[in-house]
Amino acid sequence: MTDTRLYMDWNATAPLDPAARDAVLSALALPGNASSVHREGRAARAVIEAARRDVAALVATKPAHVIFTSGATEAASLVLTPSMRMGRAPLAIGHLYVSAIEHPALRSGGRFPADRITEIKVTASGMVDLEALEALLAAHDAASGLPMVAVMLANNETGIVQPVAEVGEIVRRAGGVFVVDAVQGAGRLPLSFEAIGCDFLILSSHKIGGPKGAGALVSAGEVMMPTPLIAGGGQEKGHRSGTENVAAIAGFGAAARVAAEELAERNVAIARRRDEIETGMRRIAPDVIFYGVDGPRLPNTSFFTLPGLPAETGQIAFDLEGVALSAGSACSSGKVGESHVLVAMGQNAKRGALRLSIGPTTSDADAERFLGVFERIAARRRKAHAA
Repeated sequence: MTDTRLYMDWNATAPLDPAARDAVLSALALPGNASSVHREGRAARAVIEAARRDVAALVATKPAHVIFTSGATEAASLVLTPSMRMGRAPLAIGHLYVSAIEHPALRSGGRFPADRITEIKVTASGMVDLEALEALLAAHDAASGLPMVAVMLANNETGIVQPVAEVGEIVRRAGGVFVVDAVQGAGRLPLSFEAIGCDFLILSSHKIGGPKGAGALVSAGEVMMPTPLIAGGGQEKGHRSGTENVAAIAGFGAAARVAAEELAERNVAIARRRDEIETGMRRIAPDVIFYGVDGPRLPNTSFFTLPGLPAETGQIAFDLEGVALSAGSACSSGKVGESHVLVAMGQNAKRGALRLSIGPTTSDADAERFLGVFERIAARRRKAHAA
């Protein structure tokens, strides 16, 4: 094991961007409560509103449509509810349809009871099955309320980009509410709220280089909104009460600004590096299996299986060699189990898979070092099988 660690788990958490760190430290020096009307309070409020503008710009929408939360999980719990409002009038949501490859934060269904949640199948390529979705919405009981559909923009394990625009069209024809989890896509794909065609979008700070502890629910407007998950002092226009985490929000805004400014340049370099790593892995171990390579993927993500090497064994082996990567998503206190994403795709989930995810600071030297580690682990696997 080398003294210097190699971090290749950006989909779990992106390292804190220097601009975000500076914004956090600057905000920590502000003594005021953003709800106070004195000068100190107004200074804190100005930081929040500047961050709101930057987060809104990342997804090409209006700042007024951004609600800050403690993270994406809270944003999901806020919006996944059978109790919505249209202006001052209640709006019933009868059933939640959530894709089988969603992050657990959405698969759990938020505030919907289990008997009002249905999974949408995905194809063998890992894409939401549009025909299955249309069939589910055609059979929806309109008397129970509107249907709500939740689909991620890009899968956190495979990196596969979902056909959210097409999903949105299907949901609109059915008169439903469409929620998109853009946690992995933000900062890695060019985003336009209008082009996606959703009613709500979920974002996370720490996935784009901001600090942990901040996220956002972005709405299409200010008329149709979920009933609050957290009541109290009426912050965030009453949608999310509680004194704002000014420092985390400031860092979130800075990270969003950097991501928007450098998106195109970053993507080209990151995709090239990821592709070179996969080419090298195939040279070292021709039997390595990559998932999602036949369709659109995030430029930074590689989800793979090395036959004969269980995922948990592989993760430990890489860790001991100084390389941090994941066995699936980082969502459950470090446990390693079957990937529900591979199960949904009809793949052999028992053998497991490892996720390599890189970022703008991953260098060519890092890629070469990773391939050296991969070669040693692959050689040990061959030796063990030959014994």
